[in-house]
Amino acid sequence: MAAITMKGSDAVSASLAECYVTIGDNRYNFMQMINFEASITKNKTTVPILGQTGRGNKANGWKGVFRGKAHYNQSVFRTLLMEYKETGEDVYFDILITNNDPASEAGKQTVIFTGCNIDGGILAAFDAEGDYLSEEITGTFEDFKLPEKFKVLSGMK
Repeated sequence: MAAITMKGSDAVSASLAECYVTIGDNRYNFMQMINFEASITKNKTTVPILGQTGRGNKANGWKGVFRGKAHYNQSVFRTLLMEYKETGEDVYFDILITNNDPASEAGKQTVIFTGCNIDGGILAAFDAEGDYLSEEITGTFEDFKLPEKFKVLSGMK
């Protein structure tokens, strides 16, 4: 009996995505993003268990972080850093990421990250030998929603 495998066409294209950043009443199409990744890490406590030589693990929270690389052609995040410097008031925002490859049976997935906060950032840059300027963007988020999920591919169930 032959194993069921994924079709190559069901791999989701890396570049067919959208990225939007909402800060207050302003929504920005962050089309200058080159790559983006958000992840969570679960906090765990080691739990002693009577009658066992090993210990168990109990999840007791999580932390969300994001990182990405963007073309250096916007001042949106630099403006947030300047506002923080001048007022001491930190600004939180939302990031919406949609992956949608029409060639993949997986379909579309949208993730909304809320309570986002950047760690810092580049204020000015140049590179006389470079082809183009880019910058790393890192931060944290406090919550996320998954309003659109990839479909279960044929053969997964």
